Amino acid sequence: MSQSVGPDPAPEPGPQPFDEIDPPDHTTARPRGLWRDGNFVTMWTGQALSQFGAQVTELAIPVLAVLLLHASELEVGILGAAGTAAFLVIGLPAGAWIDRMRKRHVMIWADLVRAVALATLPLLWWLGALEIWHMVAVALVMSVATVFFDVSYQSIVPSLVRDDQIADANGKLQATSELAGIAGPAAGGWLIGVITAPFAILVTAATYVVSMLALLRTRDSEVVVQGSHDPLVRSIREGLAWVFGNPYLRRIVGTTAVSNFFATLTTTLLPIFILRTLGLSPAVMGLIFMAGSLGGLAGAFATAHIVRWVGEARAVPLSAIAFSVFALILPVAAVVPEIAVPLLIVQNFLMIFAVLVYNITQVTFRQRITPKRLLGRMNASIRFCVWGVMPIAALLAGGLGTWVGTTATLWIGSFGALLSAVFVTFGPFWTRDLPRAASTPDPAAP
Repeated sequence: MSQSVGPDPAPEPGPQPFDEIDPPDHTTARPRGLWRDGNFVTMWTGQALSQFGAQVTELAIPVLAVLLLHASELEVGILGAAGTAAFLVIGLPAGAWIDRMRKRHVMIWADLVRAVALATLPLLWWLGALEIWHMVAVALVMSVATVFFDVSYQSIVPSLVRDDQIADANGKLQATSELAGIAGPAAGGWLIGVITAPFAILVTAATYVVSMLALLRTRDSEVVVQGSHDPLVRSIREGLAWVFGNPYLRRIVGTTAVSNFFATLTTTLLPIFILRTLGLSPAVMGLIFMAGSLGGLAGAFATAHIVRWVGEARAVPLSAIAFSVFALILPVAAVVPEIAVPLLIVQNFLMIFAVLVYNITQVTFRQRITPKRLLGRMNASIRFCVWGVMPIAALLAGGLGTWVGTTATLWIGSFGALLSAVFVTFGPFWTRDLPRAASTPDPAAP
């Protein structure tokens, strides 16, 4: 549990050095729809393909670990923890570092690192040397690169589009992610059957290269502001103060962190639950994942209508209540295994639908009220809190799975998820509209 109006870029022949691509001029450009903005479309194309590749790997990695390397519950927990460990370890300083750099450049280098790291897995498998600990090492490298990419990705949108197009851009990017989630698992299941899981991972590595090339051709209006080289501790403290000084943001952090913690308890062991406990095939697991992406796509398209119907503020607690309740359906599949597949498909669809409504609404709000110079630190501070709990939960899932079993761990995670909605349910979200400007003053404002 994420635009723009500007002139179409006039690409010059050949690859461009990072700093020789002129930024788009959002102040003088004639307004265009996002699909007519060549700059946005260039960035979107790379992200669409890399999202597709990520979905292939989301299926191939657990199949490789669970079915081919016969990983235990504890090993799967360690692998899951490695995949998000960097958000806990370097999440906060990463935001301060990113605010000192061009975010598009950070994304380019992160894509390159991820492509190279992933490509080592099929190479080791081909050499007959791949072990679960190699996968853990690659997951750690991917985790570090993903911290820098994701924080930059959530922070770059305002420098690509006009302020009044941010919500539309977030919706389009998130809808594209869900479309990739629909095609990715199906393609992943086919690729695993044809070329095996290790080599299906090469598809993702290739899409990261395409994303890198698209970002090289994208222009942005970001300027690293003076004073961005303050002492690191001060920069981190400023980002945390911005987030936790705002009554809306700190409640959003509470709900998202608790939800992610208990969701990770379940999702870490979900491949074992599907492939071993229920005895389903990788193709069926891909179908279940695809259903979640269909729900996400529906949620991405429905968010604007839901916001108009119930109000932007109320959409946050209502969607949080919905996805916390839908989480309870997951372990029921073990009780009625004869209907496990349709049950998991419906559960995944409904839960991801609600998650997307929540995410698009709250991410747009965060981007709108935060000064651009603080966007990296705001997103990194929030990611530190809401993703930093995930490696802890993944390790706990591995321990609980070994101690009480996979299904019991899923029940614990599902009941715990009910606590997540409390923060936004009992708060200032029951008015119709969220603030258009921050209630927290910018520390550097005159």
